[in-house]
Amino acid sequence: MEEFRNVIHSLDAQVVQVRHLEADQHALVIDAPAIAESATPGSFVHLGVHAEPLMMRRPLSILWSDRERGTVEVLYKVIGKGTEELARVREGETLPALGPIGRGFQAEPDRDRPLLIGGGVGIPPILFLAREIKEHTVPLVVMGSEIPFPFASRPSTIRVPGMPDGVIAGMSLLEDWGVASRLCSTQGYAGCYDGYVDAAARMWLETQTPEQRARVAVFTCGPVPMLEAVARLAREFDVPCQVCMEEYMACAVGGCAGCTVPVLGEDGWAMKRVCVDGPVFDAQAVFPEGTHAP
Repeated sequence: MEEFRNVIHSLDAQVVQVRHLEADQHALVIDAPAIAESATPGSFVHLGVHAEPLMMRRPLSILWSDRERGTVEVLYKVIGKGTEELARVREGETLPALGPIGRGFQAEPDRDRPLLIGGGVGIPPILFLAREIKEHTVPLVVMGSEIPFPFASRPSTIRVPGMPDGVIAGMSLLEDWGVASRLCSTQGYAGCYDGYVDAAARMWLETQTPEQRARVAVFTCGPVPMLEAVARLAREFDVPCQVCMEEYMACAVGGCAGCTVPVLGEDGWAMKRVCVDGPVFDAQAVFPEGTHAP
């Protein structure tokens, strides 16, 4: 996985593919070679719609970056006016795009058994990360959703220690790559773990010996309550954890400071901008034990 490079490009990007999925979820592929070249897992793009010039752009996590084709794919759910307008975009149109933005996940070179945990809108950067590291690590991917998953799933043929009998649903693409995955939901989807991702991850961690845990690092993205739960889990098992934050943004380049979050450092609490100081932070700096943000 490449280290973060602060190179942001502003351009008009042509839409080359649009897919409409269940539960008002959508995938959009744009032709943006400059963005694709320097995108890293956890970075994002800021997309607008020419038909609504006064509408503020929307920050969307990057699902895939294809450097050879020069394309970037994002996955999103309609939750307001901005994403509603994006869902109306057709192939061949152009969108004002800014990216890649943000500090993505950083490599943990001494930890070759990464545990990747994604929930809801936090799934895209986790899949991007899995693709980037699968050649030189042995990752386990745990993903949760309370709406239909935006990708094909199938019964996994890869054993995951600690998983109850019948918890066999995995992502088809990850299975094709030889990457173990398990899906979680409280909606009764076939083969999924009936509960939250942190509980499923706990069952796996409990099977690991101290020597094995010394090789584990956690990478996670999703809603704040999930991130806080995963941070507690990582602290309990004494493994490093990086969290990718999802916050509302206006400018996305650090100027408006509208996406700040409190982060604990050596000199105490400081307000950090998710767009440029993050979106990836050390989990224990954002959710430290026994300490509350001002």
